[in-house]
Amino acid sequence: MKKIIVAEKCLSQKIQQAIVALHNQSVDAALLQLQKTRKDYAGDYTLVTFPLAKVLHSAPEKLANEIGEWLKNNWEEVLGFNIVKGFLNIELSAHFWLQQLQTLSENKNEDVLSANGKTVMVEYSSPNTNKPLHLGHIRNNLLGYSVAQILQAAGNKVIKVNLVNDRGIHICKSMLAWQRWGNGETPQSSGKKGDHLVGDYYVRFDQEYKKQIAELTAQGKSEDDAKKQAPLILEAQAMLQKWEQGDAQVKQLWTMMNGWVYEGFAATYKALGVDFDKTYYESNTYLLGKGLVAEGLQKGVFFKKDDGSVWIDLTADGLDQKLVQRSDGTSVYITQDIGTAVQRFGEHQLNAHIYVVGNEQNYHFQVLKLILAKLGYDWSGSIQHLSYGMVELPEGKMKSREGTVVDADDLVQQMLDTAREMAQELGKLEGLSEVEKDSVIRTVGLGALKYYILKVDPQKTMLFNPKESIDFNGNTGPFIQYTHARICSVLRRAADEHLLAAIPQEAALSPKELSLIQQLDDFGNVLQQAASALSPALIANYVYELAKEFNQFYHDFSILKEENLVLKQFRLALSAQIAATVKTAMSLMGIDVPERM
Repeated sequence: MKKIIVAEKCLSQKIQQAIVALHNQSVDAALLQLQKTRKDYAGDYTLVTFPLAKVLHSAPEKLANEIGEWLKNNWEEVLGFNIVKGFLNIELSAHFWLQQLQTLSENKNEDVLSANGKTVMVEYSSPNTNKPLHLGHIRNNLLGYSVAQILQAAGNKVIKVNLVNDRGIHICKSMLAWQRWGNGETPQSSGKKGDHLVGDYYVRFDQEYKKQIAELTAQGKSEDDAKKQAPLILEAQAMLQKWEQGDAQVKQLWTMMNGWVYEGFAATYKALGVDFDKTYYESNTYLLGKGLVAEGLQKGVFFKKDDGSVWIDLTADGLDQKLVQRSDGTSVYITQDIGTAVQRFGEHQLNAHIYVVGNEQNYHFQVLKLILAKLGYDWSGSIQHLSYGMVELPEGKMKSREGTVVDADDLVQQMLDTAREMAQELGKLEGLSEVEKDSVIRTVGLGALKYYILKVDPQKTMLFNPKESIDFNGNTGPFIQYTHARICSVLRRAADEHLLAAIPQEAALSPKELSLIQQLDDFGNVLQQAASALSPALIANYVYELAKEFNQFYHDFSILKEENLVLKQFRLALSAQIAATVKTAMSLMGIDVPERM
């Protein structure tokens, strides 16, 4: 497979040649500031000459004119140039853009960016085994999976991992509630998914716990004391201690209920189309950092308080003191994360480790990186926290304990139902078999969900509106999917008429056709930007703009009815490459595109 050389890189190389020829010296590529030419000026790319002028000791306008003249005289692909102060606007030939389209077409988007030899681990999902996945988890999973896809397409070796939080007091709450009020209920006997069943008992624990708190406060206890002294919370704490001591009965109950949850999670992950290369379990990793804490104590990185607890003082770094081990010797979350980070970098020689975790944990990851640096791990700076905003609904925030979350499975089903209803209303399913209809509905419903969530910048809190997400017009997944299906329909009709797609060496192209080729050529740049920013939103915005521009082209120009055979074949080739790029871009977000719709 050949690597795609985008036009911007090709032009940059020619400008560097021009500078060497004109000034007998090379310049750092970072000084070559190329950008798309503004629409009110003639040209495809604009070179900002001010940074170069300083290095080359030349007036910006004089330098711009020299470079423009050299390019026009030494590279046949330069049609012309103009200068606005120190800005050199360069216009490239139609032949150049047709050659770029030919390269893109031959490559089939299979190798957009070449391998860079870097290994990146992306951790996402990280669910608790006391409840099913909900809307917040959906954003986490879709974001983590998409970032992994983007990083891989950008040339990295990517390892996708999940750390399941399968131990702790929250797990014991569900276990105790089932023990108290479950009467032996199982997923099979109840007809419920295992994660839903366990989640019901988590909610039941909270309900009964609140009753006990109310009773104790009615007896005159403070709310804080009531929360600590309620019999249920004391029993849950005792169960956790038994688990940590390896009590056989508690472990058996824990294994059974977690097993139910894992089966439920697996079904939800499959429905969402996300997967992992490796799954870690907190029950296996929570002790990993204890040895590092002991080592850090010896080095003076940590200090021990009178009660035996171990801390690190980060006040000199503008933070505060942080607990790394409790007085009873048990680990805290940061201890585990120290251990797992050291383990993973050691196992895989990682160049980067990205944690996809909500923005409420910003401080946690700031502390983690600092501790690892103070322990002497020079790769600590390679840890990145992809901090994302919460997902809210029109009716407000969600609360797991109160059972007011939007369940992931329910939301997926709602999206499928809405997709079916809207597709039928708009006549999008006419002429399809029942199997084809079901396939299109699933593709559209899940595509709508994924696109609506991923088009928002990860750092922003977002409002999710299921009905709005499935609109077939505007900036939505279904609009882009329908564009792909429309192109496939044109290509099928062309095949029926035995018409071939072909890219000529020369052709009189309209500004719209040139603009579409330039958009296609820009995909590699957008992909690199999305990988650097860890933002699928950049891919989403790109593919929406591409789909929108194609639909305008489709409205204004004939494809199959074009009388000029060269133009007809070119427009078929252009359309086919747009479809291929839409498919690739959407796949980076985990979204399928139908060929019929």
